[in-house]
Amino acid sequence: MPEFLDLHGRTSKAVRAVAEAAVRRHGLHLGQDHLLAVLWQEDGRTPGEVAAALNVTTANVVKAATRMTAAGLLTRRRDDRDNRLVRLWLTDAGRALQEPVERERRLIEESITADLSPAEREQLMSALTKIHRSATAMLTTPADQSTPATP
Repeated sequence: MPEFLDLHGRTSKAVRAVAEAAVRRHGLHLGQDHLLAVLWQEDGRTPGEVAAALNVTTANVVKAATRMTAAGLLTRRRDDRDNRLVRLWLTDAGRALQEPVERERRLIEESITADLSPAEREQLMSALTKIHRSATAMLTTPADQSTPATP
């Protein structure tokens, strides 16, 4: 297995496990914190708008929103001007999670990067941004164009 992909995979799994444990302490499933963050930024978005912001499918957002509505974190309401649209709105309980969830995410980030110097942190973020951009571009390139042909 290529060295970068192996290390990235192992790192991603470890970070994901840490993040999952953190959000579970707040009664959330992994990913629901991202959905909440989109609504904390701009409440009342449609599932499609949330999906686009998170780079996931609308079906994934609808499924998460259904769970979160049942948990009392969101409400769904028809759009005032276009009855075909449904908008997701935070409840008081959903709003109340912002400060503790964001604090927990900052603590995780600080702990995970504690052994890095400020320059190393900056370099890491720059490198990850470039890697994310390249990987995202590969997702929008047809498969037969994204990898070199083998003889």
